[in-house]
Amino acid sequence: MTNKSLFERAQQVIPGGVNSPVRAFRAVGGTPVFFERALGPHLWDAEGKRYIDYVGSWGPMIAGHTHPSVVAAVQAAAARALSFGAPTEQETQLAELLCQLVPSLERVRLVSSGTEATMTAIRLARGFTGRKLIVKFEGCYHGHADALLVKAGSGALTFGNPSSAGVPEETAAHTVVLDYNNIEALRSLFAKQGAQIAGVIVEPVAGNMNLVLPADGFLQALREQCTRHGAILILDEVMTGFRVALGGAQARYGVKPDLTTLGKVAGGGLPLGALGGRRDIMEKLAPLGPVYQAGTLSGNPLAVAAGLATLQLVAQPRFIERVEATTRSLVEGLANEARKAGVTFSSQSIGSMFGLYFRASPPKSFAEVMQSDKERFNRFFHAMLERGVYFAPSAYEAGFVSGAHGAPEIDATLAAAREAFRA
Repeated sequence: MTNKSLFERAQQVIPGGVNSPVRAFRAVGGTPVFFERALGPHLWDAEGKRYIDYVGSWGPMIAGHTHPSVVAAVQAAAARALSFGAPTEQETQLAELLCQLVPSLERVRLVSSGTEATMTAIRLARGFTGRKLIVKFEGCYHGHADALLVKAGSGALTFGNPSSAGVPEETAAHTVVLDYNNIEALRSLFAKQGAQIAGVIVEPVAGNMNLVLPADGFLQALREQCTRHGAILILDEVMTGFRVALGGAQARYGVKPDLTTLGKVAGGGLPLGALGGRRDIMEKLAPLGPVYQAGTLSGNPLAVAAGLATLQLVAQPRFIERVEATTRSLVEGLANEARKAGVTFSSQSIGSMFGLYFRASPPKSFAEVMQSDKERFNRFFHAMLERGVYFAPSAYEAGFVSGAHGAPEIDATLAAAREAFRA
């Protein structure tokens, strides 16, 4: 079987041939790659070609693919049961570990996806405060719940517009969209409507418009305004959790949220999300409180086992520091190769996340991200793919490095980039 024949077959029964849109390669063109197996930092496609992987299943595979400890934990869990739909000790163990690693978490609810975690977080913020408005930021993605599929309107301070068909305008009307890193706009909004704002949700390090770091004082301004006006600060750490720092971006930047959403690394590659935060807020969730949330597969034993095993690896001394150093060597090496080739390019990293931009300097906002040379990225993406290096198939996604990546993979990537920048 070839990637092309598999894609043609898939399109006969799956919308677009994929089960998540970015996999379709619409942003970069060409035929998506169908993978069959993975090990460490590598993937193999249906045609038997090997790739160095910098997508990592979009973030979860921080220990590398099919890590023996994680696989063994999942196999042991599967031998006991695939699902109970009832409490298990392992769920409590994972919740205890999350609370230990992320000190702002006083109570945790396990769910099955990041989308479910963020959806519950905004419902909880509204239920706790009795208010309706939610504030988000242009370019930050928090899953596909209706209230969060909202883009900015035409004004600096504006109610959002639906960014997807099927989202009612009246739902979007309760979400306000601001520019990421714009502290002045944030303060202006709170000055005018602070008493109506239930909560603010933000990626503390944006990873869904490529990688954009928070400006100095931005996260602190969020905390200050939410505290002053009685709004709930929600840090969406589905992507940054355990990648930016062991305690998440909130630990790295010294900002304590009221609620935190987690996923990806927390599930070790299996479907798992988590919502946690202040005890008084979390205890508004059913069955203790009036805010309803439920899930048949919440706390699934296989996902919990994978999450526990992965977090135990990540928590080992110097694990995060070592992967961060590897990530830094990758982005610095790529910038050096681009400079030698005379290509306008910049890059940056934080923890084990990185961003590549075909523009002179790393962007600080969604508008600056959109100024990148998308076509130049697409050519680079395909040139690297041909040479066995798999980056995200979009100019607007962050990349990820794992503990399985080492000097041989970085050297091979830079050798491929040396040719790709000249393609």
